[in-house]
Amino acid sequence: MTEKNLYSLSEAAKLVSVCKQTLRRWDDSGKLDSIRTPGNHRKYSFDSLKPYLKESNSVRETVEDYNSSPVKSYSVLELFAGAGGLALGLEKAGLKCKFLNEIDSWACKTLRKNRPNWNVIEGDIANESFIHLKGQIDIVTGGFPCQAFSYAGKKRGLEDARGTLFYEFARTVKEVAPLICVGENVRVLVTHEKGETLKSMVDILDGLGYDVLSPQVLKAAFHNVPQKRERLIIIGIKKGTGINFNYPKPNLKMMNLSAALKAGELYETDVPPSLGQSYPARKKEILDMIPPGGYWRDLPVEIQKEYMLKSFYLGGGKTGMARRISWDEPCLTLTTSPAQKQTERCHPDETRPFQVREYARIQTFPDDWEFEGSPNQIYKQIGNAVPVNLAHAIGKELVKALNTYTVQEELHSKYQNSESYAESGNPKQLSLVD
Repeated sequence: MTEKNLYSLSEAAKLVSVCKQTLRRWDDSGKLDSIRTPGNHRKYSFDSLKPYLKESNSVRETVEDYNSSPVKSYSVLELFAGAGGLALGLEKAGLKCKFLNEIDSWACKTLRKNRPNWNVIEGDIANESFIHLKGQIDIVTGGFPCQAFSYAGKKRGLEDARGTLFYEFARTVKEVAPLICVGENVRVLVTHEKGETLKSMVDILDGLGYDVLSPQVLKAAFHNVPQKRERLIIIGIKKGTGINFNYPKPNLKMMNLSAALKAGELYETDVPPSLGQSYPARKKEILDMIPPGGYWRDLPVEIQKEYMLKSFYLGGGKTGMARRISWDEPCLTLTTSPAQKQTERCHPDETRPFQVREYARIQTFPDDWEFEGSPNQIYKQIGNAVPVNLAHAIGKELVKALNTYTVQEELHSKYQNSESYAESGNPKQLSLVD
């Protein structure tokens, strides 16, 4: 490290907002590491001062003032964008979705319908290159569909993931080199192949130059989503940046179905009517017998056997079968089809599946978000989406992390020029955020 990259005692004291005597005391007590020059002058690296920047009033106040909104424009490249649940939540947090890739044509129509300004790249990600975006994107996100890949006997490098959509996610991260990458997946990935599949993914991102935080399963119901949906989140931080990301903290209150479909905490009005599926006559007769919050075990035994067939004699609770949701509980995780036998999601009061606008609200889409395609295609888009409010919670933490990084980088850059300010005889007042 050259002396040009080091701070003098005076510069370091200004940077952490303490007097020079305090800095000497920290140095002499071993609290702070200094580098002694041949003339026995104390010099400090920026890394050695970083812990004390967080204690500095000027930095702390600046970061807190701008925590809730971006201090500059942060750009996002989203892969496997679907109908826009993740992108919309990040947008609500103040992030700019510059490019979105999606293969499903109806989902692309939905994205373009609602956000004509978004650059939607329609097509197979395997045929796309993003190398031209290197250095221009702050965050790469992707809810890659989980095609498992074998880890046995492999070196867990990027090539090991070829042929999977995780490979395309990791390849894009390598091409773009964002400050942060965000992977999203189903929670069962945690235990797939006894955790080795997830470990392989972490190893691959590590090899690409990213410190991967311990992956966490976030429960959507504790993040203003009236649904028991759980998503695995994988966060990678570019090595050497010092960016600190914290997973969003869960709310103490769990959202229920009433919050989705009735006027109240989440929406100003009751859910508007919309298209939807219906049950066959005999299935409706059976589900008429189920109380709110109940399922197939609430039926008479003979009806249980008729409805469940061979499943009646198998183990497991099968609590999603013949399930009627109650108003005072979160909805079970939505699927791409609301009426299929093993994952019924019956309305609390009416014996029918949830309509498409009800589906959208349970995923916390706004009522003005329009979906393109047939009802079946719309159900698929909504059922595959990341809940908007869960994405918003993640987005707010991404903004906080990038704000802190931006402020500290600006301080670092401006204090690097402090010698030239002093030499000019006209020192300028430091502005933390322009």
